[in-house]
Amino acid sequence: MGDLLNANNLLTMKNIHKSFPGVYALNSVNFELKAGEVHALLGENGAGKSTLIKVLGGIYTADQGEIRIEGKKVEIDGVRAAQQNGIAIIHQELVLVPFMTVAENIFLGREPLIGKLVNTAKMHKDAQALLDTYDMNIDAETTVGRLTIAQQQMVEIVKAISYNSKILVMDEPTSSISDKEVNFLFETMRVLTKKGVGIIYISHKMSELEQICDRVTVMRDGTYVGTEVVKETTKDKLISMMVGRELTNYYTRDYTDTHEVVLKCENISDGKMVKGASFELGKGEIIGFSGLVGAGRSEVMKCIFGLSKDASGDIYLEGKKVVIKSPSDAMKYGIALVPEDRKLEGIYKIQNIRFNTSIEVLNQFIKGIFVNDDKEDNITQKYIDMMSTKTPSQEQLIGNLSGGNQQKVMIGRWLATFPKILILDEPTRGIDVGAKSEIYAIMNQLAKEGMSIIMISSELPEIINMSDRVYVMCDGKVTGCLNHKEVTQEKIMELAAK
Repeated sequence: MGDLLNANNLLTMKNIHKSFPGVYALNSVNFELKAGEVHALLGENGAGKSTLIKVLGGIYTADQGEIRIEGKKVEIDGVRAAQQNGIAIIHQELVLVPFMTVAENIFLGREPLIGKLVNTAKMHKDAQALLDTYDMNIDAETTVGRLTIAQQQMVEIVKAISYNSKILVMDEPTSSISDKEVNFLFETMRVLTKKGVGIIYISHKMSELEQICDRVTVMRDGTYVGTEVVKETTKDKLISMMVGRELTNYYTRDYTDTHEVVLKCENISDGKMVKGASFELGKGEIIGFSGLVGAGRSEVMKCIFGLSKDASGDIYLEGKKVVIKSPSDAMKYGIALVPEDRKLEGIYKIQNIRFNTSIEVLNQFIKGIFVNDDKEDNITQKYIDMMSTKTPSQEQLIGNLSGGNQQKVMIGRWLATFPKILILDEPTRGIDVGAKSEIYAIMNQLAKEGMSIIMISSELPEIINMSDRVYVMCDGKVTGCLNHKEVTQEKIMELAAK
């Protein structure tokens, strides 16, 4: 960071401090961005990345430090000030209005007027011109709700650029899109950088760095660790910088070849996306479910967990046919499901860790009108300790935890039900490498103790390294099953497009 005060930098953040009651979120953090550069910001959940970006975006005000744009010191004391200084942030959760058109979303709150009426024709024309400038094949008059997630991200990008943004922050932009859409996103980013836009790129997918990023800055525990040129560093070095140690066993797995079938599903359908899927799960086994977006993987698990009203097919548990019409039926049979979208379907954001951990096992500490607070505390602490959840106390609001720690609480909640079968849908999406490694170790230990695990994942390295067997789905059907000794990315992709 020797050129921190170099006027050629598009952005310079120097000695940024930010504290909250009892917590030093940022401690003398440095960051720089050049025009036309994609600069990755890496770090475990809780490292301070989000806080730094919120300081840049005017959501937080730094306690100390300075921010310079094109060499000029600026004061960013609010979101409007950030916009006026050419800064735009595209958050992981998109904030578009689905029932409005693309053009209406781009110019929301600043529509061109004729008198007091919106000049719809000009608005659509201007929006289409912006979309065409960045080679986006999107109609400005299309309703946003009809677009794919990737296309909605493109609209967010155009909206940001329409403010004449020079600095664009992208937070986990590829977490919910397919490989094909990722390539489209990267092409759009290259168009932007050629026009001099600087992009700050936040992602937990290490494989993306060499594809799109020029440099990478690593943060740990609210401090600046270092900056590396992507082409001159290695994945192992970056991981070591992030976690403060070498992860010698990133994937922890003791494979098993079990012959004791605990779950057998035949011709599972939901009347929509799932079209006769069949598979088996053995005792102490981890099976992975792979496939392209829309293949029906999550929908199969919703059928098994009693979340699909129109589910059909046969389910056998330890050889006996069972009928599962609701989640309570599934739980009665010892099945637990950690959903894909923890923020929408999992956590109670305004409640504390204790509430989020114990909500599914109220019968363990509530008898009639009597509540055994000590037992609830013990249950919660057991899974905080088991999952190595980083929190000052059980009273901490789960919404204030990092993504990785939220995920640990979710897994702990369902482990508290003592399941025989644990379904994990995208268990490590949006969490850092250290938390991922810890979750892999926990999964492996649970399997060794006899628990059977189904893991749905869009990350092929995760599927390949953690699964005893991999089922691949395409268009609602299981198109193949691969043993861990034979599975490869090429074989999975062949079956996924079958």
